[in-house]
Amino acid sequence: MRIRTRLLLLILSILLPAFAIASVAVWYVYNEQRAAEVAGMQEAARALALLADRDLQAREAVLATLASSPAMQRGDLRAVYEHARQLAPGPDMTIVVHDLAGRQLFNTRQSLGSPPAVGRSNLMALRQAAGPHGVVVSDLFYAPVGKRYDVALQIPVTVEGQLRYYLSMGLAVERIMPLLGQHGVPENWVISLLDRRGTVIARTSDPARYVGRSVSAGLRARIAASPAGMHKGVRLDGTPTFAFFSRAPMSGWTVVMSVPAAEMRRPAVAAAAGLGLLVAIVLALAIVAARIYARGTAAPIERLRQAAERLGRDEPVVPFASGLAEADAVSAALADASTLIAGSKAHLEQRVAEAVAQAERAQRALLHGQKLEALGRLTAGIAHDFNNILQTLSGALQLIPLTDDRARVQALAATCQKAIARATTLTGQMRAFGTVQDARLETIQPDSVVENTLPMLRSALPGTVRLELDIAAGLWPVTVDPLQLELALLNLVINARDAMPDGGRLYLGMHNEQLADTVQGLAPGPYVRIELRDNGTGMTPATLARALEPFFTTKPVDKGTGLGLPQAYAFAAQSGGLLTLQSATGDGTTVTIRLPRTAVADAPAQGVPASGA
Repeated sequence: MRIRTRLLLLILSILLPAFAIASVAVWYVYNEQRAAEVAGMQEAARALALLADRDLQAREAVLATLASSPAMQRGDLRAVYEHARQLAPGPDMTIVVHDLAGRQLFNTRQSLGSPPAVGRSNLMALRQAAGPHGVVVSDLFYAPVGKRYDVALQIPVTVEGQLRYYLSMGLAVERIMPLLGQHGVPENWVISLLDRRGTVIARTSDPARYVGRSVSAGLRARIAASPAGMHKGVRLDGTPTFAFFSRAPMSGWTVVMSVPAAEMRRPAVAAAAGLGLLVAIVLALAIVAARIYARGTAAPIERLRQAAERLGRDEPVVPFASGLAEADAVSAALADASTLIAGSKAHLEQRVAEAVAQAERAQRALLHGQKLEALGRLTAGIAHDFNNILQTLSGALQLIPLTDDRARVQALAATCQKAIARATTLTGQMRAFGTVQDARLETIQPDSVVENTLPMLRSALPGTVRLELDIAAGLWPVTVDPLQLELALLNLVINARDAMPDGGRLYLGMHNEQLADTVQGLAPGPYVRIELRDNGTGMTPATLARALEPFFTTKPVDKGTGLGLPQAYAFAAQSGGLLTLQSATGDGTTVTIRLPRTAVADAPAQGVPASGA
């Protein structure tokens, strides 16, 4: 990239963040102003919604006065009718009395005793939801007597503490129109009053055309989801708008204030256009200045590039004077670097060779030390165990010639047999991890091994350790060496016991498991999962990293040989499965063995030796 381009990018890197910050500032101010406008419009919609409720509350007060009149209390419906005609004299208002079953007793738009018209309001349906003693406000409906759109308000009438009637007041929508005009808004803004179903009750613009129509499904969904908010959509007359709405708490009606989208966007468009023009002018001036300055800077930079190439080829570099202080300083530094590189190259190569040789010696020493450590643990553990076995055999053999009691001789012989069995077990543990061995594979039910081994497992645990079994029914068959499985379980239980010197809980579970993903190289498929979990001392990360190494143990020399976990690990691998460890200091240890499910048709004959790894 040429220096002129770099200078241009440098100027742009300075100017563009400044323009970005200015844009953010303009956008922030615009958003603040717009937020204030939105809040004001939402507050205006809320005020109109409350105003509609207050008007209905005034109507409710009129009905309450009529309900408590002496004529109503004594059931004189004719007197009530005359009083109601005075309260609702015009055709745009009506008062109706229903009995508790919803039958109309009189309507002030009809003469007393006239056959009642079939009402179309949903007052009685709302009454069932609100209860017998609540105030109910209807949705918009077409009044059959007045031949116009009405809304209605209904209250209960109690006489001597008993509910007797329902008293309703119907209002033509023309009586509600003046409420929406009490807020001075621009002519192209529209304020609408909607009922619960999203039907237009009143509208400031062209009400005769739109009253009784439903608003868009998107606006109805927003109103149903929230009592107040904003919706971007299209008005009934096709104008794209931002609709600010608020639901009245008493009536459930919603006031919607629709503002054309163009008016909401106008401030942002003007600010963006002005800022864009300013950015274009400043960028043009910056490009011209960069081209002029680049002419005087390109030549020294080119000479520096050539000097750097000579330095890369290990050629001597001669400083030059260009009149540009920074370029002259770089030229001198390149010349000094050329001299230093030539003098230190050989020394550096020698130091690298020495470091490599030292690292190799350290690695060989580390490996040698690890081998000696493993050999020492093996020698100490095996020597101790075999010494105990030999002492047992020697003592028993010395006592046999000294006694004539046959029972005593048999007991001493049994002791010798136990010592020999211990030696056999120890040898088997050493072979389990050391080499690939032959195994007597059988297709078995894993829970049967637990059932056979359970007395031995319980005897290995002190009374302070509680063994919890969780063996699932219907376990899949597996092909394993049963004796190796029993030995693995016993080794794991003994390790868990030693990790809980103060007692605790040991969980042993067996379940079927379908692996969906590969786990540490174990292919997906059906497995039987054997899990042993204790709440003992746990392992440190360093101990956990070496826990499966042969002869590694944190126990004293006379307490263990470090063969238990390696034997269990070798058994799992030999059976085609996997053993995993999870442990943390203070959180106990979890050992999981996964054994592959055996299809019965593919199983080898029981008791036939087979080679496994």
